[in-house]
Parts: sequence; structure tokens; C-alpha cells
Amino acid sequence: MESLKAILVDDELSSLQNLRQKLEEFCPDIFVTATAQKPEDAILLIREHKPDVLFLDIEMPRMNGFRMLDELGEYDFEIVFTTAYNHYAVEAIRISAFDYLTKPIAIKDLQLAVERLVKGKSIHTKQKMDLLKNSLGNAKSQEDKIALPTSDGLEFIPIKQILHIESSSNYSRLFLADGKNLLVTKLLGDFEAMLAPYRFFRIHHSHLINLNCIRKYIRGEGGQVIMQNGDVIDVSRRKKDEFLKLLVN
Repeated sequence: MESLKAILVDDELSSLQNLRQKLEEFCPDIFVTATAQKPEDAILLIREHKPDVLFLDIEMPRMNGFRMLDELGEYDFEIVFTTAYNHYAVEAIRISAFDYLTKPIAIKDLQLAVERLVKGKSIHTKQKMDLLKNSLGNAKSQEDKIALPTSDGLEFIPIKQILHIESSSNYSRLFLADGKNLLVTKLLGDFEAMLAPYRFFRIHHSHLINLNCIRKYIRGEGGQVIMQNGDVIDVSRRKKDEFLKLLVN
């Protein structure tokens, strides 16, 4: 397979050099065609080289990564965001199904991101970016959507439609309000991190539920919840107290 052409953008030279060195040494499927410290230079390089993937620092002086993409206009490459800390946008990036790497970038995290890129270039970059901008522009609401990686691409589902999520080995099965269910290539722990701000709670090691979609709670050692679609799910004993506190808040 032909290597994916990449452009790296970061205002810090040391971070730029570090990422390039790791890509060249540990990620043979990536060929770095150019690097840039200034967003203005990056825009020109992107238009010239037409990369397959852009590794883009979120925070840069004068023009951050999101503003740079707005200035660029049309694009069809994949994007991997990089950030030096737990940036306010990370939750929105997760929900939008973009990859992101936290500096200092671990080799294993970088290799996993590249592996996902190599599996197939997404045709959904614009939809993901629209979703990301919407998530960044609004307060957290169940009116938001989430991008779900399925076997044949991505599905964009309103968060309020998700009743509960069940762990299924290395996959997760989502049960939706319209009666459908989706098997997606993401771990339950990933959903737990993404959806906690939207009143989702892990009541059992294999179940994450939407607290807004509970019909009834049945008392017991741990107890059980009945969801709006009639599904009955056990509450683990160790989660019971925390769960009951959330119900009344």
C-alpha cells in the first residue's frame, strides 16, 4: 500500500520535530511531505501538496487550528488534532469521531491513530467537522449528535436517541429510541468518557445508560432499571449509591 502523505502543523518547533521523528521511525505508513509552524504557511502547503492527513495543533498564536481550517475552506483530508493539555475541545472532538493526541505524544497512541487512518480514509470529514463546530458552539445538550464508527463508515445519531449501551467484547451495542440497535467498533469505556457530560452513567461493568431515558427503578440489592423501551438492566451493588444520588439531581 502507498504511504499516506502527511503535513504537520505546530507552532512549537520541538513538538514538530518530535512528532516527525516518531512518525518516520515508528509509522512507516506515513510519509511527511511538509511541516509548518505558522497556520498561514500551512494553508499554502496544504493547497500545494494535497495531503491525505493533517496533524494539527489546536492552540497556536494568532490563529488556532479550527480557525485555520475555516480559512482553508474546502478540504478532504483526514485530521488528527494534537494538544498539550486536556483542551476544552477534546470532548467535542471525541463525539465527532476525529482522532486526537495529547502531548507529549506516546508512540503507542500515535501508532494506533495511524492504524485507524490506514484502515481507510474517511469520506465523512466535512460531516465530522460540521458536528465538531456545532458541539463547540453549543452548551452540552442531548440535542447534540455523536459520530458512530460502524462496519461500513459512520452514522450520526442524536445523543437523546441513545437509551443504553451494552459492552460486547471489543465492540459496543447501542440501543436506540426507535427500536434499532447498532454494533459499533468502540469500547464501552470510550463511550463512558464521551457521554458523561450528557447524563450517561455506567450502572454495571457492561452497561451504560441514559439517565434521561429511565422509566422506573426497582429496589433490590443493587436494583434494576427499566428503560423507556422496556429493557431491564441490573444496577451493580457498588454503583447503587452513586446512581441514586444522580437520579435525584
